[in-house]
Amino acid sequence: MRLDKYLKVSRLIKRRTVANEVADAGRILINGKTAKASQAVKAGDIIEVTFGNRPIKVRVLSDVEPRTKDVAREMYEIMEQPAVLAENPPRE
Repeated sequence: MRLDKYLKVSRLIKRRTVANEVADAGRILINGKTAKASQAVKAGDIIEVTFGNRPIKVRVLSDVEPRTKDVAREMYEIMEQPAVLAENPPRE
């Protein structure tokens, strides 16, 4: 699955166009390397996304598009995130 689509369906980023813009700005790393929006994502990859000054690091558990939004959080495992996000999770 493409990186921009993965970020959208996993609900890490709300819109695919925003995921494209973030990737084009060089603020997404896959396995430590700068990623483009079209790069393929597979299970086991480590994705690091920087939202302003708040980075988040996740491990891809599944690259299969979920049928419902309820299982979207099962597509990844959070490895690192700032304490501010841990105390106040983002609203959806």
